[in-house]
Amino acid sequence: MVRAIMIQGTGSNVGKSVLVAGLARAFTRRGLRVAPFKPQNMSNNAAVTENGGEIGRAQALQALAAKRPTHTDMNPILLKPETDTGAQIIVQGQRAGTMKAGDYRKDKSKLLGAALESFDRLCEDADLVLIEGAGSPAETNLRQGDIANMGFACAAGVPVVLVGDIHRGGVIAQIVGTQAVLDDVDLATVKGFAVNRFKGDVSLFDDGRDDIAARTGWPCMGVVPWFQDAWKLPAEDMMDIRSHSGGACKVIVPQLERMANFDDLDPLSAEPGVTVEIVPAGRPLPGDADLVLLPGSKSTIGDLAYFRTQGWDIDLYAHVRRGGHVLGLCGGYQMLGRTIADPDGVDGRPGTVDGLGLLEVDTVMAGEKQVTLRTAHTVPANEPVTGYEIHMGRTEGPDCSRAWLEIEGRPEGAANSTGRIRGSYLHGIFSSDAFRSSYLEQLGTASNLAYEDGVEDTLDALADHLEQHMDLDRILAAATPPKRP
Repeated sequence: MVRAIMIQGTGSNVGKSVLVAGLARAFTRRGLRVAPFKPQNMSNNAAVTENGGEIGRAQALQALAAKRPTHTDMNPILLKPETDTGAQIIVQGQRAGTMKAGDYRKDKSKLLGAALESFDRLCEDADLVLIEGAGSPAETNLRQGDIANMGFACAAGVPVVLVGDIHRGGVIAQIVGTQAVLDDVDLATVKGFAVNRFKGDVSLFDDGRDDIAARTGWPCMGVVPWFQDAWKLPAEDMMDIRSHSGGACKVIVPQLERMANFDDLDPLSAEPGVTVEIVPAGRPLPGDADLVLLPGSKSTIGDLAYFRTQGWDIDLYAHVRRGGHVLGLCGGYQMLGRTIADPDGVDGRPGTVDGLGLLEVDTVMAGEKQVTLRTAHTVPANEPVTGYEIHMGRTEGPDCSRAWLEIEGRPEGAANSTGRIRGSYLHGIFSSDAFRSSYLEQLGTASNLAYEDGVEDTLDALADHLEQHMDLDRILAAATPPKRP
């Protein structure tokens, strides 16, 4: 009979996603059929599933850890912020529209049915479902209609382990304070706590651990030391991306306001010979870059205006005059062209704006959204490339005659006459070792990295880490059969 348990946090970014990935690998290695699940996620770093929809990148990593195919049921409600007050809503993998934050709060309880439906389907083919919460259950102002934390736990009848982050300080108050504001019904779901990201000698926190247990009455499921290799795993959101020092080859990435699908950066960050520098607002693009990579965007026209506001367009033109390389992916590709037309206002206000003019192509924001896994090869070298498309819009123009990829018999991408400026709609291309190696060779850097093998090794190391520092037997014993319709 299937069992389930939910990992909730005392706040955002306490390490829930990585813990669930590690638990998924650990319990999978014990012979259990594990499925990850997150009822509601908010991230512009989406993954394309094998059944042709979108889920949060963290759930895709957790599926990999559980050694099972990705599926839209693993993250039935995905919010993709487009502005400070509104987001695109993805329901069971498909775009369901755009909603203002205030309206979503009023209507989100209607989405609980979709979340429970997806959860029930996952339960049909699993021994253990590991559920990840979002934010914190202590946000009592969000409790009514909640589907992300206690609202889902109570509706599905699943127990909860509460995780605090000692690295940000005040972990005793985090956990004890959460207990203080929960009502009796929610408190009844909590079966224990864990402390994450401890640096130093774990035994130094024995008194703190015991104090939390005494004050709450909850057993401790583990005090987890800082996992040094967590950076080797794909990042979920913009809070997780950071510059990574490596070798002499410098890749510069302007941090766009609505940056999306930046998993393209993970394989480059893993390269010993590559330094990836994320440039925040208010700083110029460094003049010693080998490659400027324009990432995907959830709001291409808005991020293009933001790019210009920072003065990065001037820096980019100077980089090109110095003979530097430029690569635009998805939204970044659209920005590199001559114009972006949005006649129906799918990206904001209807109208046409000038692009950066570095590629002789034009984009029209129209047509169905493409959400598809792809198998491709390079032109003319015929190197295998895997990736995914997740975009609105169609891009055409003279530079498309120099397409440098081919997908299922059709040309993809564009390049200028020198080949140093390129664009493509295909995300995830740097995960393909042969392509990444040849691309970096053009930048003067050798690569011998097997990226996906490295992710697998890191997941195994993470599982070993949790086997040592968490009471996995106790966690499994706390998991119970959920309510079924």
